[in-house]
Amino acid sequence: MKITVDEAYKYAQSLIDNVCRVFIGKREVVVSAVLALLAEGHILLEDVPGVGKTLLAKSLAKSIDGVLKRIQFTADLLPTDVSGVSIFLPNSADFSFRKGPVFSNILLGDEINRATPRTQSSLLEAMEEYQVTVDGNVYELDKPFLVIATQNPIELEGTYPLPFSQMDRFIVRLNIGYLDHKIEKQMLKEQKLSLALDQIEAVLDCDTLVKIQKMIRHITISEDLYDYIIDIIHKTRDTDAIEYGVSPRGALDLMRFSQASAFINGRDYVLPDDIKQSAAAVLGHRIIVKKGTRLATSGNKDIIEELIDTVKVPV
Repeated sequence: MKITVDEAYKYAQSLIDNVCRVFIGKREVVVSAVLALLAEGHILLEDVPGVGKTLLAKSLAKSIDGVLKRIQFTADLLPTDVSGVSIFLPNSADFSFRKGPVFSNILLGDEINRATPRTQSSLLEAMEEYQVTVDGNVYELDKPFLVIATQNPIELEGTYPLPFSQMDRFIVRLNIGYLDHKIEKQMLKEQKLSLALDQIEAVLDCDTLVKIQKMIRHITISEDLYDYIIDIIHKTRDTDAIEYGVSPRGALDLMRFSQASAFINGRDYVLPDDIKQSAAAVLGHRIIVKKGTRLATSGNKDIIEELIDTVKVPV
């Protein structure tokens, strides 16, 4: 059954509002997470323990009536623990594939940097191509498929930094932060008797979400704005203080995130502001700054915002 643009917009707003009922006080984080989901991207959450990273993943999954699976990444985790494994069945003298947790709608990879690079790499194919290859056989993943990976930026002992190729597969890197006094008090009162997650129901299903994702791809982008995106991307590559700039995949993600942003704001066309507001979240983790330069002590988001100010905005 087809859905109209107005219906799709209402579904998206309901999704944001529904998650905010549980994940209180951080609406901007929820909006960014929903934008990533609508843009068919993946999310890297970097923050201290206990600020609600798992809660965000669970509330998103429950709101879309999707399958959530969780992997606690550890040093002894194997790639087959993520993708699945072929098991020999003596009775039939044949192999049977047992699906791993990657076969889900939302995959929560908790403390992903505690696994070895070999295990981390088992997610690369799934995140990019929505499939996994095991023993030469290709298995398609269900859609929608969203990876939410978490990292603890404080405890770095026994961790393995994510390879640059994997960082590039996350459409956004988000920080949650602590709640203020008023919101944290509200949280205590609301969860005194029951968990917040028990208070919400699904507001749409996975099939409807996939239709919305396809609809967002048709959001109009003018020729000038295509050039504007490329100018921003090339600026990250031509700046002396940046050793490695943004990849073509980053340009695609910036375009799709900007389309989702326009959709959330009730438009069927992208404005320069959509691109400017999306760039810091989408591009900040995709650059490597040269050591010893002026920008070396700046945050990557600040660097991107500074670069954007030097790029001419189309009228």
